Amino acid sequence: MARQFLTLLGATGTIGCNTLEVVALHPDRYHLFALTAHRNIEKLAQQCQRFAPRFAVVEHAADAERLHRLLTAGGAPPETEILHGPEALSRVASAPEVSIVMAAIVGAAGLAPTLAAAQAGKRILLANKEALVMSGALLMDAVRTSGAILLPVDSEHNAVFQSLPHHHAQGLKAVGVSRITLTASGGPFLHRALSDLMRVTPDEACKHPNWVMGRKISVDSATMMNKGLELIEACWLFGARPDQVDIVIHPESIVHSMVAYVDGSVIAQLGCPDMRTPIAHALAFPERISSGVAALDLATIGALHFQALDPQRFPAVSLAYRAIRTGGTAPAILNAANEVAVAAFLERQMRFDQIPGLIAKVLDTLSPESGDTLATVLDADARSRAIAAALIQQQAFS
Repeated sequence: MARQFLTLLGATGTIGCNTLEVVALHPDRYHLFALTAHRNIEKLAQQCQRFAPRFAVVEHAADAERLHRLLTAGGAPPETEILHGPEALSRVASAPEVSIVMAAIVGAAGLAPTLAAAQAGKRILLANKEALVMSGALLMDAVRTSGAILLPVDSEHNAVFQSLPHHHAQGLKAVGVSRITLTASGGPFLHRALSDLMRVTPDEACKHPNWVMGRKISVDSATMMNKGLELIEACWLFGARPDQVDIVIHPESIVHSMVAYVDGSVIAQLGCPDMRTPIAHALAFPERISSGVAALDLATIGALHFQALDPQRFPAVSLAYRAIRTGGTAPAILNAANEVAVAAFLERQMRFDQIPGLIAKVLDTLSPESGDTLATVLDADARSRAIAAALIQQQAFS
């Protein structure tokens, strides 16, 4: 088969690096059209030298010059054309040559290029939660209008996708689905005393027991906002009502999610906690290719455990349910406030246990709008960030 051209948005992050590992196993199937990065220019240079993409995209002109110097340090001209700025991201995501776009930019910055890929009818491997959380209606409308293919890469949503019948786009009721259950490890503080959460350090919050992730998503996992964002994402991806999506604690991270049917059947997807599995599934769907992940050995694991989610320990989940039920720009407000709060915690400007309180205060302060245009969504995002930043400066949150 002819090689497919792939644009990798967010190449230097965890998802990006894992994607490149899978791609390297199948050089006859995939060729890198573009790699993009935010700050890690050294790693991007190494990736460009190894995979020789047609384009590399960075945020600023100074970073583009730095990348050029790194690529030409050996005296040979770079094989890769270097671009910079947000318009360049959308350009490489929508280029006619590109078949597949891995959307792995963390945060709101991934929204515009993901939307551009959808409007251009690409096969989108979605690892950026925020694109659906902020503008689910816009993205799903673009996918339907253009004929794009949207495949989830988050392990939970990929597991749901694998556990649903292929014709689930007809509606969950039409295919006999009663509930979707997302599993959550519980993060590093599942058993830590609630009174001790005020003393959590950024390094502690970033030590996930099962997954290797970036610092922002690791903190989201510790607060369980990561699962709240996944709840919102699941509603858009699978046409589910909020009351049809449950979250259950599963510390081993072996069962990645489950789908319950009206006849009493429950179908689950299991696997080792390694992102290369869902990446390989989405890259090749409906085929299967090797991911490089070790086979699951249930006899060695011995036992799997499940428990109900404690809303007192993880109030961020209730905030996510509130946002998706409110609708409009409420999820965008939630996401923006969370991004600001997590950044402030990592910079030691606020305590870990204050993150949900700040998000709740921003939701209380800013009234949601319809969210039917990108401009409205981005305006809500900007205003939410400004309010959150002001509250942090004033230390005016519960």
